[in-house]
Amino acid sequence: MRPEIAVLDIQGQYRVYTEMHRSEVADKTIIMVNGSLATTASFAQTVRSLHPQFNVVLYDQPYAGKSKPHNHPERLLTEETEAHILLELIEHFGADHVMSFSWGGACTLLALGYKPRHVKKAIVSSFSPVINQPMRDYLERGCEYLAAWDRYQMGNLVNDTIGKHLPSLFKRFNYRHVSSLDSHEYAQMLLNIQQVLRNGIDRALENARNIDIPILFMNGHRDEYTTVEDARQFGRHVRNSHFTTIDDAGHFLDMEHKNACAATRAALLNFLKPHGRDARPRSHFIQGHHALAI
Repeated sequence: MRPEIAVLDIQGQYRVYTEMHRSEVADKTIIMVNGSLATTASFAQTVRSLHPQFNVVLYDQPYAGKSKPHNHPERLLTEETEAHILLELIEHFGADHVMSFSWGGACTLLALGYKPRHVKKAIVSSFSPVINQPMRDYLERGCEYLAAWDRYQMGNLVNDTIGKHLPSLFKRFNYRHVSSLDSHEYAQMLLNIQQVLRNGIDRALENARNIDIPILFMNGHRDEYTTVEDARQFGRHVRNSHFTTIDDAGHFLDMEHKNACAATRAALLNFLKPHGRDARPRSHFIQGHHALAI
């Protein structure tokens, strides 16, 4: 079934492209939050894992993907603005759950700190409260390439670092996506990285102390950029923290291989529907033509 597509007005300031993958058998809705510079296509594999057990909502940030034509590219967004956009979307769709990937975790924790009334559980994947040395090196090199608009180096950087465990097909489409972004998208990513290098994720962690719903932090065992050990430090900031590790997976989890896809799906459903029965057999891992999240 094709998703329901809408471009939503957010307080008269931004237009946000959304996709609602509606299910006839689901009574809960989950909204997905992209990593930096990613698009709705980044969650194609995860949608297969969650639908039809849930209605699944995807969206593009105002500066990215199919939201770009509806917005002014010169307007750069702070994490706080992205958090308030997410809160508006949660309210519009009545989302019961939120799931973020990678740097989408920052605006997700910010948003959840405001205690949106509908949300009962959240998943934060491939994210960490620690900027360790591999991540710092990745971000500093990213700053250099983004500032120079060096598309070749930026595309290779993603695949050689956080994307090192991806299948070759995904790497090719990842490179094509990252190296073909508009200059304002590079400027947006540069701003985000500079904020992280200057302040870490202190603002998100401060808000996270207000969160009282259960949050599952999910990380890949082979991810050296947002490690399992570092992610467990979220337990100091989020009182109802839960943790799971996806064996033999790096930063991109369910995109990397069939076993990681199955393990990620099982972890999601066990957390979101611990007493429910799986309505269908496990989905097959499919290598699609999708731009990946950073």
